[in-house]
Amino acid sequence: MLFLFALLYYSWRLDGVFGAETDEVKSVSVMEGESVSLNTDVTVTQRILWKFGGQGVLIALLDDNEVTLYNGTEGRFRDRLQLDPQTGSLTIVNTRTTDSGLYELNGRGGSGDRVKKFNLTVYSRLLIPVIRRDSSQCSSSSSSSSCSLLCSVVNVSHVTLSWYKGNSLLSSIGVSRVTSSVSLHLEVEYQDKNTYSCVINNPIRNQTTHLDISKLCHTCPEIHCCGVTEAVIRLAITALVGVAVVAFVVYDIRSRNAL
Repeated sequence: MLFLFALLYYSWRLDGVFGAETDEVKSVSVMEGESVSLNTDVTVTQRILWKFGGQGVLIALLDDNEVTLYNGTEGRFRDRLQLDPQTGSLTIVNTRTTDSGLYELNGRGGSGDRVKKFNLTVYSRLLIPVIRRDSSQCSSSSSSSSCSLLCSVVNVSHVTLSWYKGNSLLSSIGVSRVTSSVSLHLEVEYQDKNTYSCVINNPIRNQTTHLDISKLCHTCPEIHCCGVTEAVIRLAITALVGVAVVAFVVYDIRSRNAL
């Protein structure tokens, strides 16, 4: 009899652990600096545990309507967590890219035990792309009819940078890791009347800069078109030549007077 009771008790414990309702991992995305809520879809609960990361670090606890929040490893979540005592939903405010990862809910309520997982991705803020003249491609020939441009953006990760002609994609480059800058080249004609734009985007946001051909690709003396460095060099050479000419003239005049 005692053996039968022990067997029934052990079976109940196993059912409580392995019989919990488990949902598939839900993907959630948010931009850096915004708030995000991981909803439990539960209205009545007795006990909620929230864990973060592969190591399952405890970050929030709801027990008998009493909320306890933890800072996480090295204070990662300090003052940035909120827990709804009615539903157990977890909110992260002022999100950071380091908040990306797996969040696991372990709940016990009237409908039985429940496990729910979220895969959160926090994307970096998108800066507006900058379009400039590509001085490295400047032709030494003033008769060149093409204009070389670069669209650039700094401090990005998990983005795509693209050139569009109207609504048609011309070229693109993807970035999967954090990088200091990324650039994409475009060649257009000086008199081109088409509409061009440079777009940077991630799965949830985009930023666009429209090309003003008349401003960047107008025909002008090379000293203005081919970059500051080349202009400075040319000015310096011109100045040296001028000084040499003046020195020669002065020397010639003095030589004549000496005679």
